[in-house]
Amino acid sequence: MGDVYFYHLTEHPLEATLPMLLQKSLAAGWRVAVRSGDADLVERLDATLWLGEGFLPHGISGGPHDADQPVLLTTEVAKNAAHCLMAVAQASVGIEEAKTAERVCILFDGADPQAVDHARSQWRAMTDAGLAAQYWADEGGRWQKKAESASKG
Repeated sequence: MGDVYFYHLTEHPLEATLPMLLQKSLAAGWRVAVRSGDADLVERLDATLWLGEGFLPHGISGGPHDADQPVLLTTEVAKNAAHCLMAVAQASVGIEEAKTAERVCILFDGADPQAVDHARSQWRAMTDAGLAAQYWADEGGRWQKKAESASKG
């Protein structure tokens, strides 16, 4: 049973934060699924990952090589046997899915009240289900752990 990390984006946008988290995940040897609640965002993230600093190997779901992608951008359940699921743009993560992943990262825009409410409901669902969770906020240019809930299972 993995941990669930919540990232409250207040100072840096998703397009800056996501590549950093992906680099760390790939360095750990993990396959990653990035699930978006917004199909247009998948296209923007694809461009960001191709054109940003450093190359991050990835693909968009729906291609013939989904299972081989180290990072798969999707709006649905990924088909790349991901160790880590990163949910953005209010994409939902199921409890059973979170229990089987090594890590789930929920990134949400602190300037969007709906995104904050969605993240709060996901925090309650995950912690009520007994999953370990951490809440991180981007403050003063650094990530600060603001809350933690231990696993109850």
